Amino acid sequence: MSLAKGGIECGDPTYLPEIERGVYSAHIENLRDNAYDGGRGSWPLGFACKPAMRWGTRIAAAALVAAGFTSAGGSSSSSSSDPAPAAFTYDRTSFYLHGAPYVIIGGQMDPQRIPAPYWRDRLAKARAMGLNTIFSYVYWNLLEPSPGDWKNDRDEQGGLPGISNDIAAFFRVAQEEGLNVILRPGPYICGEREWGGFPAWLAQVPGMRVRSSNALFMQAAEKYLVRLASDLKDTQVTRGGPLLMVQVENEYGSYGEDHVYTTGLRDILRRNFDVPLYTNDGGVDWTLAGGEVPEVLAEIDGDPWSGFAAREKYITTESELGPLMDGEYYTLAPDFWGAGNVHNTTVGRPGQIAQFVTDLDYVLGANNSISLYMFHGGTNFGFSNGAIWKNFTASFTTSYDYGSPLDESGRTNELYFTLRDTILKYVPPGSVPEPPENLPRLAIPAFELAPLVGLFDTLGNATLSKTPLTMEQLGQAYGFVLYEHVANATVKGVLQPGDRARDRVIVYVNGVKKGVVDSTYSQPAQVSVSLRRGDKLQLLVENLGRVDYWSRESGTFVALEDPYKGIQGDVTVGSRALLGWKIYSLPLEAPPSLSLSLASKHEVRQNLDTIAAGSPPVFYSGTFEVDGGEAADPALLDTFLAVPGGVKGNVWVNGFNLGRYWIIGPQQSLYLPGTLLKPVGNEVVILELEPEVGTAGLTVLGSAEREWGNYPDPDYL
Repeated sequence: MSLAKGGIECGDPTYLPEIERGVYSAHIENLRDNAYDGGRGSWPLGFACKPAMRWGTRIAAAALVAAGFTSAGGSSSSSSSDPAPAAFTYDRTSFYLHGAPYVIIGGQMDPQRIPAPYWRDRLAKARAMGLNTIFSYVYWNLLEPSPGDWKNDRDEQGGLPGISNDIAAFFRVAQEEGLNVILRPGPYICGEREWGGFPAWLAQVPGMRVRSSNALFMQAAEKYLVRLASDLKDTQVTRGGPLLMVQVENEYGSYGEDHVYTTGLRDILRRNFDVPLYTNDGGVDWTLAGGEVPEVLAEIDGDPWSGFAAREKYITTESELGPLMDGEYYTLAPDFWGAGNVHNTTVGRPGQIAQFVTDLDYVLGANNSISLYMFHGGTNFGFSNGAIWKNFTASFTTSYDYGSPLDESGRTNELYFTLRDTILKYVPPGSVPEPPENLPRLAIPAFELAPLVGLFDTLGNATLSKTPLTMEQLGQAYGFVLYEHVANATVKGVLQPGDRARDRVIVYVNGVKKGVVDSTYSQPAQVSVSLRRGDKLQLLVENLGRVDYWSRESGTFVALEDPYKGIQGDVTVGSRALLGWKIYSLPLEAPPSLSLSLASKHEVRQNLDTIAAGSPPVFYSGTFEVDGGEAADPALLDTFLAVPGGVKGNVWVNGFNLGRYWIIGPQQSLYLPGTLLKPVGNEVVILELEPEVGTAGLTVLGSAEREWGNYPDPDYL
């Protein structure tokens, strides 16, 4: 997803997708005057691809294409070594499916944000709203969490409760529900996801530069795309499947102008898919100029009024022209953590809904195509949310509700039915099934969790280093890092955790919290410490999500190229750099077991009977049962889990990381899918980063109705 609309960046306090005529401002110059020509020809149908080249040779060849040296021909669709059936094609004004005109009435839904058992329910509701096509991002970091470790099957527990990377299975279910699909494989996808979907291990490769024709990146990206294509080849429409088109990169024009990179990706996709390719960029001159790729259909996102006009004005290369499609029409916006950041919703905003209807009428009334971003947002489970750098860290919430027609829990709402009524005007009568009734969600009475173990009592082996190491240097992707230093001399002053906080640093001296340096504020608190010889300084650093979006209009350094977490640089107190560190990786891929042995509990050093002021983080645990735990439909067990006495932390249910909670809001509860629950013995583990003074337990409850709200940050009162 693009977080820029007509020069308005999503990270700005003013960001809300008003989606009205004229939202895009005129730019002071037409960048196409100096842009590459891109070539007027196109590859002949059935063009036989050349043998694979090393990336140095490929980059040189791609440079010739970007300079305008292309073959002549007459097809505007992609091709492979053998001529494929023209199952999905297009001309200058229309798409065609098996020879019949096809208007794409689409919506975005990403399978890796949705529990696999709910895929069919969500897809059926998409069809019942009148959609005929699903657009899906694919998250590279989940498919290949370490180099060459491809995880395309369902969760390792061997069942269905969690997130699945089986994209082909999702596509097959879509087809069974009467839907086609459009693939958005990246390698970069934005989407408010951790580092735009890139796996963190890319940051550990010396010389790597993402989103560029850098040979190291292109080699990694090609391996990923080829492996993904092998999973999805039989889902293509040319082979009887639902896959109609594949996107080249993702809104690259807002980021750069490296056409060697994008033509290189085009060629990789051509060698591995039989279906047409397209690009998707913001509807202004410079984004279209940066993102266009020769012989690839150019499309826009955002406001369709100005975007369609811009596509027709600024895309002049014939091989890039075809029917108009708004590839991301924003149904509202994602939420950021922050005491002043309210939840984005259309509730109480009839004017916004009316604008959606006007725009949908405008697009479909002219037989143009559209994708609603998002139709269903889903959830940033675990540590999977991204962030934007705006000279502070704007971190996205665990919920990706997005104000969508289908809410985070998969229930329809007023927006759903309003958009459905609009769509029905443009499809044959009786062709759209009736949507099912919403099932009630489960309420779970409040229950207590008891302290299990202190976080600092679960540490593994330390890495010893003279100076701090980043999370990436430790070979770690997500979670926390604890840095520990024992003073060898008296020192006092303001503590500086490296070049800047990356992202939230809780400072302890001899086990007592002294303050929080939080990069979600434009002016993080200054924490002063006074250390004597033998005092222990501990810095617990939380990765709040790597930057997933940066635009050439952002006005900052290229934040997407700075993914490093933990501490980068020296830790100083006053003007003195502290040397000599024990560093502990805390990826928290699983919570500590509820069945900690008595012996291990006797070894615990932190007193958990009474929580003192400034105590380090504590794991709490407990179990609960659910009425109706044998329900045939797990959606009847869906609930929103709240921790009303908590400040900040993460929640695991039956070993699954639901994500982060934070009192500041706007999210005040976590979506708990019923697929995770069983009739008895549901285990809950919570890591509370700032346990409340004087309390031994922590209260948890499940609510059938979600509440949003904001509260002051207790660390920044």
